[in-house]
Amino acid sequence: MAILKLHSLRKQFAPNVIPVKDISLTVDDGEFLTLLGPSGCGKSTLLRLIAGLEEPTSGEVIVGENNLTRTPPGDRNMAMVFQSYALYPHMTVAENIATSLKIRKTPKEEIQQRVGAVTDTLGLSHLGDRKPGQLSGGQRQRVALARALVRKPEVFLLDEPLSNLDALLREQVREELKQLFEAQQKPVVYVTHDQTEAMTLSSKVAILLDGLVQQLDPPGRIYTHPANKFVAGFVGSPQMNLLSLECKGDRAILGDFSIPLPSFSVFPSAIDMGIRPEDLSIATEEDKITVEGNVFLVENFGRELLASVKVNGSKDTLRILVSPDREWGKEAIKLAFNRDRIHWFDAKTGDRH
Repeated sequence: MAILKLHSLRKQFAPNVIPVKDISLTVDDGEFLTLLGPSGCGKSTLLRLIAGLEEPTSGEVIVGENNLTRTPPGDRNMAMVFQSYALYPHMTVAENIATSLKIRKTPKEEIQQRVGAVTDTLGLSHLGDRKPGQLSGGQRQRVALARALVRKPEVFLLDEPLSNLDALLREQVREELKQLFEAQQKPVVYVTHDQTEAMTLSSKVAILLDGLVQQLDPPGRIYTHPANKFVAGFVGSPQMNLLSLECKGDRAILGDFSIPLPSFSVFPSAIDMGIRPEDLSIATEEDKITVEGNVFLVENFGRELLASVKVNGSKDTLRILVSPDREWGKEAIKLAFNRDRIHWFDAKTGDRH
């Protein structure tokens, strides 16, 4: 079994350039961990630290019982798939896949057997004699994956491998990746800024910002219980409605309306509230938490519409998903809140209440 452990990893390039500040996490056999965050959050640097392409300022990288912190990348038995595919243009598909085995002086018969097995798995058997320039983007990505799989590494590292593919092909390859790595049962660390990839592929997601892990949880929990205001706003499409509200007693004030707060030992004077567009609905007489406003924008998402509503008595806007079965214009509307799906965040720290 190979378990990847990171202990207090830190990388500092200059006094004020610290892309990875203090990260500790564990990736078990068969776990698919995605590092998700905006550009510059430290996710690619962290992946390079795991691979040995960067040396940490402090901290440790451990696989199984072996401390690999100072081990050269070629001796770590990790396979990395890059965004750019990094295929040798003068070599055939089969030669590209076999490169790492030849470097390790693997017997010729074993190379043929392992290359044959992985090309069968990825549907590349009929392309073995072609060169990268004769392949589509999806085929080249499969060759890059095959080159990683054929090594039988202890850990797989993937750095935005789908970003060069068009949307339709990205969806197809994403499905293949999920099935492929479920069968491998090895630790996988995957870097992306695409939340759809993170939510669909991962068993765990680490949300990064400014070199720190903001939340490490299964995708479902990150969506339903974001640890702070940043995670709440970063994960989810359409984005969560996030409002900064004043409080009066046990209620938060939203324009001409008020929303009951959860139980606090001391009620705050201000609070940040979040609610996803799908957790708002058109109000009925039975609904208890409601606000009124006017629709000023409707965006068509195909199976549903996203309506933007200016709340009466406020500059704040709420966005709600509505049915495309009727025409929506600039009209008055009454919205109801699902009380169990309201998220509350500290106005100063942004942490979840």
